[in-house]
Amino acid sequence: MRVPHNSCVLVADGRKMLFFRNEGDGEYPNLEVERKREEENPADHVQGTDRPGRSFVSAGSPRTGSAVSAGANNRSAFSETDFHQLQEDRFAAEAAELLKERALRNDFDALIVVAPPKTLGELRKHYHKEVEKRLSGEIAKDLTNMPVEEIERILQAE
Repeated sequence: MRVPHNSCVLVADGRKMLFFRNEGDGEYPNLEVERKREEENPADHVQGTDRPGRSFVSAGSPRTGSAVSAGANNRSAFSETDFHQLQEDRFAAEAAELLKERALRNDFDALIVVAPPKTLGELRKHYHKEVEKRLSGEIAKDLTNMPVEEIERILQAE
């Protein structure tokens, strides 16, 4: 992938974002870290303490459209909230907001976003039109824990 000189490169996942500036040329990127942010996001079982809730149909009101007798014990489980995933989605929305602010300040002309597929999908939901106009490419990979030299190599290979 061609990474234009002075372009912004965001490498992110659901809890870490790295903003780079390409000080190299389009063919040989030389990424310099501009900003780094990492957030604690414990596993879901640590964050959620309650079990999923249940819904009960009252004893005197039979289900509509079913042959269940009035007074039967009708219940349904609610799906459990994944607090870990919710936090990752919020973090992606924050990253998109930072991209918007920078785009509106004309902080970059070209942008490349590298993130795991799920995070990339969440980022796309929140892209501002100015960010979309400047977007040069996206890579659906998790590179947040890679050394900068490896990120540069992968960008060149894409």
